[in-house]
Amino acid sequence: MRYVVLIAVVLTTSLATAQESYLHAQFRREGERVSEACGTFGFKSIPGCAYTLFTDHPLHIAVGNIAPQNGFGVGGAFVTNYTPNNNWRLSWDVDAVGSTNASWRAGAYMKIIHTPVKNIRVITPTTGATSDNRTNTKKPTVAVRPYTVFNLYAQSISLNKLFFFGLGPSSSEAARSVFGMSQTIVGGSAIKPLGTKLNLSLLGEINGRFVSIRGNHNESSPSIEQLFTEASAPGLRTQPGVVQLGEGVRIKPAFFDNRLELNYLGTFQQYFAPSNSHYSFLRWTVDLGHNFLLYQQTRPVLARDTNGPDECAATPGAEKCPPVAVSRNLSGSIGVRFLLSESINSATSVVPFYFQPTLGGSDVNGTPTLSSFQDYRFRGPNILLLRESFEHSIWGPFGFEFMADQGTVALNRGDLGFDHLKHSFGTGFTIRAGGFPQIFLLYAWGGGEGNHTTFNMNTTLLGGSYRPSLY
Repeated sequence: MRYVVLIAVVLTTSLATAQESYLHAQFRREGERVSEACGTFGFKSIPGCAYTLFTDHPLHIAVGNIAPQNGFGVGGAFVTNYTPNNNWRLSWDVDAVGSTNASWRAGAYMKIIHTPVKNIRVITPTTGATSDNRTNTKKPTVAVRPYTVFNLYAQSISLNKLFFFGLGPSSSEAARSVFGMSQTIVGGSAIKPLGTKLNLSLLGEINGRFVSIRGNHNESSPSIEQLFTEASAPGLRTQPGVVQLGEGVRIKPAFFDNRLELNYLGTFQQYFAPSNSHYSFLRWTVDLGHNFLLYQQTRPVLARDTNGPDECAATPGAEKCPPVAVSRNLSGSIGVRFLLSESINSATSVVPFYFQPTLGGSDVNGTPTLSSFQDYRFRGPNILLLRESFEHSIWGPFGFEFMADQGTVALNRGDLGFDHLKHSFGTGFTIRAGGFPQIFLLYAWGGGEGNHTTFNMNTTLLGGSYRPSLY
């Protein structure tokens, strides 16, 4: 937490001295928008007023599920930006939320965005020719190539209720134990687009991760140290600080008149524990997403690299989020995802259990996988997941979704395979309203361990960038 407070103070102080008049103007314009949306009391004004209070800049109410089993978080967020010249744009994002079980998350995030004029193309409607300098009276189309983005961040989170069933695909449902975890992440990352037809980008990151594990004796299930030891839960006894490096490649091309969208990501990460090399390891991940759009009129809103987690502007620097439009246009998509992640450790080292990904319910980042099982049900250093999904609009921001998951975890890389996969089916409703955090209500079944109903509100605004992963 002290790292978050320090960065927040530094950022706020620098802004107050160099940008006081600019911030004052931002607050004044937000006050005008809030007054316009909430100035008159009436049933019809409630949705517009709520949308403004939960999404507007520079201050808004922050909400979202902190992590499965840790309640619904409510707090505040502060967002601002500064454009010193035509080549650079800076943005700051500070937020903090707390839940009813005393779990909390606080973070400070800064983006440095390279915005050269050459990244802007003007396409004339008559000939389709491009120009960087000409203007056209026939309302030419403006296209913006992806920007280079540098991220600096500090985030602390404290979770009081997490489940641990043991490691591997054969862990027992009856062996459920409970623990608490705190983690502080301080670091930075970079996204460098190369401007190819494949929409290729290079990724890099460096993080310091500081984890603390504690028991939980306030639940019906036993505390983790009562059922497990250091041998069966590596990292339970001690949690040294870790320096985590990462490199990656991402391609996001579109084919067949932009109907088929690919989102391919490959990363290689190194976890070094300087004070105790016993907890050092490597990890590589391949995540292949395929999305086929059924209609061309509307497109799904995805995370934008240029936005912070509490930003939802459709264009860099915009103060307002997109409006909640009630459109008659149908939207729908069919998705297929393949995820494979494997960890590498020496004969004298282990992968701490708190850095191992999970399948079942939702993971610690709030991502649903094998949703019919309990949260965090299967945990292992190696993971394989297949997902098929179908989503379609119902009316306005309301939609319907169906998904099928098949996956497994393994203690050894050689044990991963497509035989004996766990499976799960889920269906439910989604709400994507402008920039408001995405909401989904999911009922899942299959897998032999009962059913599971999940209600989740995303921790970021729709169109905002992802927060640092907790593993």
